[in-house]
Amino acid sequence: MSDLLARAARGERTERPPVWLMRQAGRHLPEYRRLREEYDFLEAVTTPEVAAEITLLPWDRYRPDGLVMFSDILTILEPLGFAYHIESGKGPVIDEPVSDPADVPDTYDDIEESLDYVGDLLDRLDARVGDETGLIGFAGGPFTLASYAIAGHPTRNHYPARQFKARHPEAFRDLLGTFADAVREFLQYQVDHGADVVQLFDTYAGVLPPADYREFIQPLHREILADVDAPTIVFVRNMGGRLDQLAATGADVVSLDWTVEMGAARDQLGDRPVQGNLDPSVLFADPEIVRERTREVIEQAGPRGHILNLGHGVNKDTPVAAVEAFVETAKSIER
Repeated sequence: MSDLLARAARGERTERPPVWLMRQAGRHLPEYRRLREEYDFLEAVTTPEVAAEITLLPWDRYRPDGLVMFSDILTILEPLGFAYHIESGKGPVIDEPVSDPADVPDTYDDIEESLDYVGDLLDRLDARVGDETGLIGFAGGPFTLASYAIAGHPTRNHYPARQFKARHPEAFRDLLGTFADAVREFLQYQVDHGADVVQLFDTYAGVLPPADYREFIQPLHREILADVDAPTIVFVRNMGGRLDQLAATGADVVSLDWTVEMGAARDQLGDRPVQGNLDPSVLFADPEIVRERTREVIEQAGPRGHILNLGHGVNKDTPVAAVEAFVETAKSIER
């Protein structure tokens, strides 16, 4: 395989920064939109041949240095006994959310049997492009999963989960712990099927106060990431003022959202590998502006341990030409 992504994740100096984009196989691609006319989202995710075709769409267009499998952060809820569906204009909806401590699961079904389609997907990708690019697996993190499981749907301020934590702190801790155990197994399962790097998306955990993140979430992130036999990336949004907490998770790579200045992050994190962090909205600018702003991120990050990415996922209306400019800028770097 091409090991540029893995080498950067290990903190090595690389000839150029590896580049990929969160949500790179998604709705900004016309090919994706055409496929989705034939398959609904969950059908596409759970059908390995369709998920493989979607995963490979950005490979055919951009040749990124990492292909992130086409899946969903809520996939791990399936073996935990939570069924969900997608409602237009609303997003994922949990059919029977957690409303009191009695609803908190304390066990889960076999990961390999419940999520065999994920292993099948990664096997297909490994056979198809595993020698040419890095394969990226991922899972949702404990708090993000809890936010959906408790509220039953996306929420802006995650108040239902925070309220549940205040009312039932031990049940909340138990819920997070069960999620963490399942996620840890799931990420290693992905590595066993060819993932070269895995990312933990606990995107919403930054809504918690620093003390609560330190008490409830950080130990679980450490446990999850310590047990994975591959380089790991942690992503939590809105953590600009407490990057030290992300560093303390033990992740090999700290993924930065767009609210963090890359140079300041380097000053704070030192040589720890970082990922990011161009503002996704910049991709709506003229391609030359995209190239200029991308070069600024690369220069501030330096030549060692940097994976170029956005500070969040690709917006569905992003012009393909802008993504091309972003990827090509990384590939034009010569060190």
